[in-house]
Amino acid sequence: MAATDAPRPEPNDSPRLSRFVDFLIRHRIALFLYACVAVAGGIVPASQLTFDQSIESLYAKNNPHLMDYLHSKKLFGGDEFVVLAYTDPELLADEGLDRLEFFVEKLEKIEDVVSIQDLAASMKVGNIPLLDENEILDLYRGLLIGEDEQTTAVILRLQSLNQAKRSRAETIAAIRAVAKDYQFPVHIVGEPVQVHDMFRYVEEDGETLGLWSSVLLIGVILLFFRSLRWVALPILIVHATLIWTKAILVLSGMQLSMVSSMLTSLITIIGVATSIHLTVHFRERRKHADRTEALRQTFIDLGPAIFWTCATTAVGFAALLSSHITPVQSFGIMMALGAMLVLVAAATLLPGGILIGSFSPDPHYAPAEKRLGAGLEHVTNAIERRPRLLGFAALALTLFALAGFMRLRVETDFSKNFRDDSVVVRDLNFVENRLGGSGTWEVNFPAPSADEELDEEFLDRVRDVADQLNALDEPQAETESEPPRPMLTKVLSLPDGFDVLPDSAFFVSVSLERKRKIMDSFQPEFETTLYNPEQGRMRIMLRARERQQSDAKLRAIDQVTEITAGEFGEANATGLFVLLTFLIESLLSDQITSFVLAAIGITTMMTIAFRSLKIGLICLVPNVFPIIIVIGLMGWGGVPINIATAMIASVSMGLTVDSSVHYIAGFRRAQARGLDVNDALRATHQGVGKALVFANIALILGFSVLTLSHFIPLIYFGVLVSVAMLGGLIGNLVLLPLLLRLAEGQSMDDVSSSEAQS
Repeated sequence: MAATDAPRPEPNDSPRLSRFVDFLIRHRIALFLYACVAVAGGIVPASQLTFDQSIESLYAKNNPHLMDYLHSKKLFGGDEFVVLAYTDPELLADEGLDRLEFFVEKLEKIEDVVSIQDLAASMKVGNIPLLDENEILDLYRGLLIGEDEQTTAVILRLQSLNQAKRSRAETIAAIRAVAKDYQFPVHIVGEPVQVHDMFRYVEEDGETLGLWSSVLLIGVILLFFRSLRWVALPILIVHATLIWTKAILVLSGMQLSMVSSMLTSLITIIGVATSIHLTVHFRERRKHADRTEALRQTFIDLGPAIFWTCATTAVGFAALLSSHITPVQSFGIMMALGAMLVLVAAATLLPGGILIGSFSPDPHYAPAEKRLGAGLEHVTNAIERRPRLLGFAALALTLFALAGFMRLRVETDFSKNFRDDSVVVRDLNFVENRLGGSGTWEVNFPAPSADEELDEEFLDRVRDVADQLNALDEPQAETESEPPRPMLTKVLSLPDGFDVLPDSAFFVSVSLERKRKIMDSFQPEFETTLYNPEQGRMRIMLRARERQQSDAKLRAIDQVTEITAGEFGEANATGLFVLLTFLIESLLSDQITSFVLAAIGITTMMTIAFRSLKIGLICLVPNVFPIIIVIGLMGWGGVPINIATAMIASVSMGLTVDSSVHYIAGFRRAQARGLDVNDALRATHQGVGKALVFANIALILGFSVLTLSHFIPLIYFGVLVSVAMLGGLIGNLVLLPLLLRLAEGQSMDDVSSSEAQS
């Protein structure tokens, strides 16, 4: 079908749309005031939005790793351990043990500290006959004391979050306050501390970087349009949307999570992009009309596109409801709600904000805008004259990016979420260098129940398994000449406690029950921490280096489980160390489903919006293109899949669809004026294309502030979102026009003719 025979869309100025726009303009003052009152009323509840700091929430309820972890908590009381380590040259002297004992007494007073393991309690056993001090040191070497016999650790066991009397932040702050007053520098590690610091950095950086990002956005938009009014309006829309969204979340009882920490950034993208499209279009309308009529025509022209942009974005993010992970579902709800509230904010704030007063009323032209127009003209000419070349170039770039998929890796070293010079990493390095490892986990297995007898034969089996675990070494490359490092830095089992008792004639005749009582006298919680006779379950506690990659951790988990199950028939490896290892896998588990549903939802919405299945399918290409580019560049650049990048595909899909809607709407408006395909594309590039470039430049510069974050995933997120926006810009200014030419009947003969003429 020839381009001239293509069906023309109905004009946007339908009677209903015109009446609605007239209503917004007529009641602009009242709507503006109502919106401002709603913003003021939402500030207090919005400020009460909190973070769900539970790692368990980032797993589906039926996830086997989570089920094993929760089962272990029921059996042994949970293992949220905080390790405080320091070096004292006189550690084993009476003075050193006295200092340690006094330090522990202060820590015992902290609420939600359930129990404490320390060297002083174990070493001061003079009232128990025949206990060998060296045996005690060997028992706790690598756990409570280092090889140098000057470094010690105090291990705090915290109350689980659902039973804690106060927040984890308050508990950790109290621990750090006691440690700060100690006479030696104390290094604090443990999975609960890392998780807490992760959320703390996200909150603190979110506030600070959000402020500076807004400042930078203001500067960039001011440079573009040189009008304070048109700088204030997009910032007002973004912050009004954020306040309303957060207030609604608080009132509905929802919380932010690590996944939803991107809420502010994504709302900013939608709000700023919407405002810049309106700004550029209004500026063009002002050439031929007064402010009121220019605004009226701008709303009539862009109103449908803005509605479908917000609705399509909301549907795209709503696809995350298919996830089995509650925070991912919540993030989908938050973003769908936020996208629609951008529409509400624009409708209520912009008419009054644009028409009130005469100060700085109109946006101006940006510096070098003529050059930008000339550059976009060159792009249009290239699309018209060299479509095959551009198509092959896009295909080659896509294939190159797809090859990068093979190089992707998952980051499970939780310390990689922090800068190398951070306190978190410094403390981890101290503990891993002086005490072997900071990752605490376990393997549990069936054991004699209360109705059965725990005997020496069973303990020998446990001892044999522990010896096998101790013997595990990390695999080495053939070129490495150093001796292999142990895979586990500490293996602690119930027989280890009994082995402290001297193998003398006095003890030979003592029953195992008596030995258990003697052990309990100088380390009361040793047995109960490792053995639950009521449930017939026992565990071996393990320590490993936290700072290692996923393949090493997964290998250790598999081998520990295999060896233990080989002896006892069944075994479960679990603990926060294990949960953090599988965390990214959990977040990725249903992202393919969510992505497919998002693609279907966006295609459906675009089909409805433009009354064409062909257009709906075409829109997928420029929206999938940046996702392939981003993920491929992650592989080629060695950027790991971490907490912030695990959902980059879903996030990118929600970002780039806005530009596609505006571009196609602009193309249809140009066609409605009687322009042919090439002229319509040229007009769209000069109008919508400029708005796309302005919005992308402003947002990329705004997100550059994220590179200053203390939290590495936020840095990756800022960079990758910028790459996604650039990829989306290329997709919507190059690929989408190419596909629209084909969809509108541009034959390959015409393409060949254009290339021959060029």
